[in-house]
Amino acid sequence: MSISSPYASKPWLSAYAPGVPAEIDTVSQTLTDMIDASVATYGRSVALEFFGAETSYRTLGDQIARAAEGLRRMGVKKGDRVALVLPNCPQHVAAFYAILRLGAIVVEHNPLYTARELRHQFEDHRARFAIVWDKVYDTVAGFPADLELQRIVSVDITEALPLGKRLALKLPIPKARRLRAQLTETPQARRPYPWSKLVGHSRISRRAPRPGLDDTALLQYTSGTTGSPKGAILTHRNLRANAMQGEAWVPGLKAGEETFYGVLPLFHAYGMTLCLTFAVSIGARLVLFPKFDVGLVTDAARRTPPTFLPAVPPIYDQLARASERGTIDLSTVRFAISGAMSLPVATVDRWEEATGGLLVEGYGMTETSPVALGNPIGPSRRPGTVGVPFPSTEIRVVDPADPSVERPAGEAGELLLRGPQVFQGYWGRPGDTAATLLAGGWLRTGDIVTVSDDGFVSIVDRLKELIITGGFNVSPTEVEETLQSHPDVADAAVVGLVHAGGGEQVTAAVVPREGATFDAEALRDYCRLHLAAYKVPRRIIEVDDLPRSLIGKVLRREVRDRLVEKG
Repeated sequence: MSISSPYASKPWLSAYAPGVPAEIDTVSQTLTDMIDASVATYGRSVALEFFGAETSYRTLGDQIARAAEGLRRMGVKKGDRVALVLPNCPQHVAAFYAILRLGAIVVEHNPLYTARELRHQFEDHRARFAIVWDKVYDTVAGFPADLELQRIVSVDITEALPLGKRLALKLPIPKARRLRAQLTETPQARRPYPWSKLVGHSRISRRAPRPGLDDTALLQYTSGTTGSPKGAILTHRNLRANAMQGEAWVPGLKAGEETFYGVLPLFHAYGMTLCLTFAVSIGARLVLFPKFDVGLVTDAARRTPPTFLPAVPPIYDQLARASERGTIDLSTVRFAISGAMSLPVATVDRWEEATGGLLVEGYGMTETSPVALGNPIGPSRRPGTVGVPFPSTEIRVVDPADPSVERPAGEAGELLLRGPQVFQGYWGRPGDTAATLLAGGWLRTGDIVTVSDDGFVSIVDRLKELIITGGFNVSPTEVEETLQSHPDVADAAVVGLVHAGGGEQVTAAVVPREGATFDAEALRDYCRLHLAAYKVPRRIIEVDDLPRSLIGKVLRREVRDRLVEKG
């Protein structure tokens, strides 16, 4: 029997920090309008910093316009998908907004993916154009002709370095050679089209179409709530709304004066919104790092101290320990927001003791652009919970077996979300979309939660069996299929086991084929050939059999329990 939602009155509003509104203003800007406004307002201010090289908002706007014109002449039209396979770098930011300027659709990719993983996504979205890191150019150029990739732009990220660092990379010494090999590689495949040529055009023609609020801006790949990776469709309205919600959530932000550290990858939904849209929308300086490294962050902090740091718990732990050793000063960080994985209370305590600032946890998913809940930035925060709904966001807690049935307050159930940041569905997957988006715009999260009387949400469990490691989603099925393709493996089950740091470790239970010798390290090596590093099982454990249901389905929960017992 259905009952009225106990959360319709939004009891969490009393926990909001002073000045945070219950609702955000109506979204009136596309992301293209947003970046144009920032360029006009903050033109002389620094928009991007990369190893000390600075790019002003005015210069960034010019690069975006030139790249857009280059793409237009290349044949990119409104509605076309353009793939980005880039680490964090200034070219990534310019390419992102240049694609949107034409009304085209950005498709983000992890540049550390294997060829098989990238090809799977390209086969799904069928983009005809790609802008890629020169280190992965040969991989993408090697895709079969039936993918119909018309043009691949190659990006050498060292071109964005300060002159002195570019010259240092050419020195004939081992350290310089190693660093250069990490940052760039000369493609061997067909002659690449360089980024420098793309931005060598004049500014964009006024004839080029511009996007509308409800046009698709981004396909963000996620394992979502149903297993295999799929493209979440996010519109300009979705992404702009989430940036506005983020701005409303953080009282005391100083437009044009903040310094955000981009240690999260921009190709990830969390890094994309907190850095590519939110930071730029308020005229912040975005300090970019191609990867997280304590030494790189320490060097940058000496030049440009951070004020806003979005990250994941392991990063906060490492930086807090560096602060305790006296190697980095984090006292300038006023705002720190953790997401993508569980935040241990011990990490909060360590960070706040080291910095004197607040560290709060939020909750979201790619399908919510991605942030939907957050702890208030103030004394009403509640460590150990994922906070309360953002402005203009509603929640329900329902029976997982029948989402039309509300659960009473305080009783565990599946979390449903609704708000302007909720996605439009999965690219080319109407069945998955229908299973995830319910009537009235409600999103099934697949997470089992409890909600306190005053609206604070605590995660109890996940209906979905995704593993969250280092802030990334790992589909157990994908890892299992890789292991099962090994000639020595008869069967495999993959689960996430919680470790002391608060995240999960990918762990595999493997049944060897009869007569085969079990070699865990050899299986890990095999996985490394086919999977990104974060998907490779940290532990592979030999078992005699796997628990199954009456219809033969492996019971991953029982597998997890058995592995926990084994220690």
